[in-house]
Formats: sequence, C-alpha cells, structure tokens
Amino acid sequence: MKKSQPKERFLSKLILSIDQGTTSSRSILFDLKGKKIFSSQYEFKQIFPNLGWVEHDPEEIWKVTLKTIKETIKKSKRLKAKIISIGITNQRETTILWDKITGKPVYNAIVWQDRRTHKICENLKSRKLENLFRRKTGLFIDPYFSATKVKWILENIPLAKKLLKNKRLMFGTIDTFLIWRLTDKKNHLTDATNASRTLMYNINSSKWDNEILKKLNIPKSILPEVKNSADNFGTTSKKILGEEITINAVLGDQQSAAVGQVCFTKGSVKSTYGTGAFAIMNTGDKKIFSKNKLLTTICYRLKSKNTYALEGSIFIAGAGIQWLRDKIKLIDNAYETEKIVKSKKSNDGIYIVPAFTGLGAPYWNSQAKGLITGLTRNTDWKNLVRAVVESVAYQSYDLFEAMKKDGSKPRIIKVDGGMVANNWFAQFLSDIIDCNVLRPAVQETTALGVAFFAGYQVGEFKSLNEIKYKWKKNAMFKPKIKQKLRNNLLQGWQQAIRKTLA
Repeated sequence: MKKSQPKERFLSKLILSIDQGTTSSRSILFDLKGKKIFSSQYEFKQIFPNLGWVEHDPEEIWKVTLKTIKETIKKSKRLKAKIISIGITNQRETTILWDKITGKPVYNAIVWQDRRTHKICENLKSRKLENLFRRKTGLFIDPYFSATKVKWILENIPLAKKLLKNKRLMFGTIDTFLIWRLTDKKNHLTDATNASRTLMYNINSSKWDNEILKKLNIPKSILPEVKNSADNFGTTSKKILGEEITINAVLGDQQSAAVGQVCFTKGSVKSTYGTGAFAIMNTGDKKIFSKNKLLTTICYRLKSKNTYALEGSIFIAGAGIQWLRDKIKLIDNAYETEKIVKSKKSNDGIYIVPAFTGLGAPYWNSQAKGLITGLTRNTDWKNLVRAVVESVAYQSYDLFEAMKKDGSKPRIIKVDGGMVANNWFAQFLSDIIDCNVLRPAVQETTALGVAFFAGYQVGEFKSLNEIKYKWKKNAMFKPKIKQKLRNNLLQGWQQAIRKTLA
C-alpha cells in the first residue's frame, strides 16, 4: 500500500493582485486583513512614434508583468503562505489586437493617452452620432476610448486585416490580454468595468452594442466575453506560472481604486492621482447622465447587477511630474517635489496647463496643447515645478465643480495614488477644492480593490460590509486657505484655461 504524501501546511492565505498600470506593472500580495505583505514592480518603456501618439510594447508589458508575478509567488513560498486567488486591475482603454493562433500582437498597444484617432472621432461627430454613443455607452466620442483605436488598427495595419479575414483576430484591453496569456490561450474575457470604457459596450443592456459596432465597422467576433467584476476568469496555466491559481476578479484601475477605498454607498467619492487623475462617484443602481461633461460608467458589477458611477478624467497628473523628470530634467525623482514647492512662498502668478495629450473632463478637447503663462525675469525652475504640482489640484477643482453642477457635491474625497504621498499637495488639494481630503493607510488602493473582490469571489469576505471595515485612515486634510487667496488662485487658473482653449 502506497504511503500518502503529507499535506503541505500553510501558515496563511494570501491574495495576489496584478496591477498593470500606464508606466509600470506591479504584483502585490495582500493578507485577508487587506495588509500589504510583498510587492514587486517594474517600469516599461513609453513609446512616442509621432506627435500625440502614445504606445506600449505588449510583449514588454507581458514580460515585466510575468516577472512581478513570479517574484510574488516565490515570496509566498518563502513565507509558507498559499495564494488562494488572483485579481487583475489594469490601465483601462489601452488597446491590443493579436493573433489567436500565435498570440503575437499585430501592433503596439495604443495607450489611453493616444490622440491619433482625432479625425475618426470628428467624422463620427459630423455624422451626428454623439448622442447615440452617449446614450448607449455613457461616454463621449473621444480618442481616449478603445473603439476608435481598434478602428484605426483595422484600417491601417495590413496584418490585422489579414487575420480578421482568416478569423484569427482578437481584441482586448490589457486585462484581457493578460488573462488570455496566463490561461495559455484558453480564456478570452474581460469584466463589465473595462468593457464600459471601450465605447462599444451598452451600459443599459449590458451587452456589446450591435448598432455601434456597425457604425464603427468593428466585428463582434473579435471582442471578449464580458463577466462580472468578481467572477471565474479561469485558472493560470502550470506551464506559464508553475502552478494553477484561479483568477477571480477583474476591474479597471479606477473602479478598482473605488473598491479599494470602499466606495460602496451612493454619493461616496474617490480620486486617484497616478499617471492621470480620476474621480469616481458611486451613483448606485441609477445612471446619472451629466450635463457638465462627466462620464457615466460602471463602477462594478456583482452577481449580474451593475453599480454605476459618474467619472471625471484628467489626462496628466503624475505624468506631469514624469515630464519634469524625464523631458526637461528639473528633478531627479518625484519625492523631491514636496521640498521644492514648499521652498516657494507663492506660485508667483505662474500657471501650467498640462494639456500634453489634450484636455479631459470637463473640456474634452483632444486638440488642446500645453501652456505656460505668467513668466517674468524672476521666474525660476522651482516655479515650474510648483506650477505642475498645482495644476493637478486646479484640474480637480474643475471636475468637482462639474459634479456640484450636476447636483452631487462631494462632502469628503478619499484620495490615493503616488501624488498624495506629498503632504503639501494633499493640503493644497483640500484648499483648492474646498473639501476634506481623506488619505488611506494602504496607499495601493487600486491593487487592494481587486484583491477585495478576488477574496469575495472565493468566499473569504462574505459581504461588501465586511470589506468596508477593513479600510483604515492615514490622514485627514481640511481646507485652511483664506477665501480671497483661493479665489485669486482659481481666477488665474481659469484665465490660463481660456488661453489654452482660445
């Protein structure tokens, strides 16, 4: 009689979050209390082939993401812990098309920041289709979203045309691409939050929209199946990762941050300050169509029921800090900015409108270009650093004013992302938006959100209410600025915006 092998004993259960962002990929291990145990992160190259074009190499994204995953798995073994579930969160609108047989992309990933499809968008608008798209998808016709990126690839890349003819072409946002590879080409899936950012998904019927697809000339056959945000997305291949682990949650990065900030009640708001900045307000089971150019989107879907959100999108937040570091080389790293801005007693009338990839909400001007105003002989490099940091608070003010005009003025803003580690910025943000700003104890809220849903799907968390109590505060920032100074600063910003749009 064969002697049975002793069961492996695990000291703890962990959840693995794959956080695939615009500038880096991270994999983070969380325990069931929501505490970060280990993180692995690598940046990848930003590709700018032409003016207004932004691309990533999908193979590089896959390579660095896989590296982070393997490092976290290795760490879990050293800790004698068991990874019970995987969640994936990702940059949302970024678009990849690939060969179903070989798995090779037909072109670089076209990033959400990319503006090359401006003419396609203008053509759709000239055909009076804006209201149709808005009513069905909750979005505006803009290069930001995936649909026109797909259309551009289909029209401009011969390999894409060939593969489409041979029924070998697949489309996905980054989550879909990662799932497909991690499951060794078995599962072509996405979730409702990512689908709702493509400009092809009907948020009323919860289906890919045939009428819109026809207008865009995009075949439904290339699109992934859409699932709940907490669901069964397949199992990782032993060939790829060395072990089988179930993928149980997928969320677009901003929606995942809303979950990580436990924005489960109607009216709750989070604002994330990463590469861009994105404010999301939970609107419950009701869709609110903004009269002030905010987006209507899906916050999350559980058990086939959508929870909706209003969203404002700022294209350049942390990317402005990267510009200071990489392009004009005024700083060596982001952490320096707090000390630099503190060294200036005021902004000296200097404003930067960072419309490097156009302007998002509430302006939606894809042709806008960046602007510096107020320069004098006394202006120094520190003024420019401060102006870039300040610009993110001013853009946030524009977003929250739009929410206010839509009848939804936030009382408290929960913030996260790299920029809010800067205490000066967090306080200035509170001063400018005239609202309490709450910073969480766990800064990786994007990764945490999808970890919560992955745990929920496998039964470790029984309810959203249970998850809610795992959130903890780090700091509260309250408005301190004098009203007159605040008004003067905002007046200067509004003048700068008018010049940008002129």
